[in-house]
Amino acid sequence: MSEFEDLVDAHYQPLYRFAYSLAKNPDGASDLVQQTFCIWAQKGHQLKDRAKAKSWLFTTLFREHLGQSRRQARYTESDIEEIEYQLPVHEDGHERKLDAQSAVHFLGEMDEIFRAPLTLFYLQQHSYKEIAEILGVPIGTIMSRISRGKSQLRKQMQKAPSIAPQKVIKMNPNNIENHG
Repeated sequence: MSEFEDLVDAHYQPLYRFAYSLAKNPDGASDLVQQTFCIWAQKGHQLKDRAKAKSWLFTTLFREHLGQSRRQARYTESDIEEIEYQLPVHEDGHERKLDAQSAVHFLGEMDEIFRAPLTLFYLQQHSYKEIAEILGVPIGTIMSRISRGKSQLRKQMQKAPSIAPQKVIKMNPNNIENHG
């Protein structure tokens, strides 16, 4: 197996998850990851310390996302109501999964300045130092953004009604047979 294939095998999934948190759609995430590996194929030989390949890939992906965001800024976005029918329907009764889903939902609504560090820290398990390198900001700023982002996320989750399916079955105790 080539060095490039080893790199793709080792980092594709974490890069895709990070890209998905930024792009908020599977196609955009795939495009970001593919572009990141294309850039690696072109410029990766310039990296002297191969131990820093992971950080290099995440930094490159983030910069690609920023570049795409700037290019797309001139286009208007669709209202969620207009495309809601395209979204997958999830009806799962596990409370923990719903909490995770609502956390990811609210994370997706956050300003990117907080979303990116939170995603890298909690979903990708990067250190503060690695996140600072990837995003190109001081480590103290990363610590502040993670702290503020957690606070915002907690507030959003506490004030929002549960997104769990609300099915209520009315039962008449007189209609219940006693089988005992």
